Amino acid sequence: MICGVDEAGKGSVLGPMVVAGVAVRSAAVFDDLGVKDSKTLSPAERERLFPLIKKRCRTAVVILPSEEIDRIRREMTMNAIVARAHAQVIEKAHPKTAYVDACDVNPLRYAETVKSHLATPCEIVSEHHADDTYPIVSAASIIAKVTRDREIEKLKEKYGDIGSGYPSDPVTIAYLSAYIDEHRVPPPIARKSWKTVSALLGKKSQSSLAAFF
Repeated sequence: MICGVDEAGKGSVLGPMVVAGVAVRSAAVFDDLGVKDSKTLSPAERERLFPLIKKRCRTAVVILPSEEIDRIRREMTMNAIVARAHAQVIEKAHPKTAYVDACDVNPLRYAETVKSHLATPCEIVSEHHADDTYPIVSAASIIAKVTRDREIEKLKEKYGDIGSGYPSDPVTIAYLSAYIDEHRVPPPIARKSWKTVSALLGKKSQSSLAAFF
């Protein structure tokens, strides 16, 4: 059994990070699917491939909400959080070899970090851009991306249009800014340990102080 692992939402300021694993006996199951890195596919194509991958492969998912990420970041770096989540997915899949998209400038070091969280021995192949190189990691990226997109849609039903959740998204920043203006605190779905949030809070605080002079 081999497994591919990837994540979606690592850098998001709003909403969860999703780590997904896809396990198969042979990567040949992807030959006729045309799986690619999820970032290069349209939402419609990702949605089309999602059930096909689920039908042909064993899949495992770990969802880390924003508040849990904030809590764990008091103890470890974001790369370490991702590595531990990668390991959790690998443990669920029970593969002999796992291919992971390295979340560290040093892929070999990242592989050792993932191994340190495993209770069951497994060979870890850690590479940058593994989601481009290995179809099994591409498949995992699709499962992670679609799952996260669905989680974001659920949050939109409760909180309104929050955009994609990424700091580069003007809709996300506008939502975050307006929420802080109204409530004086970040929304529950924000990663409060993110610099984006602290910078906005600092800016709002300075504006409030300036109003007194």
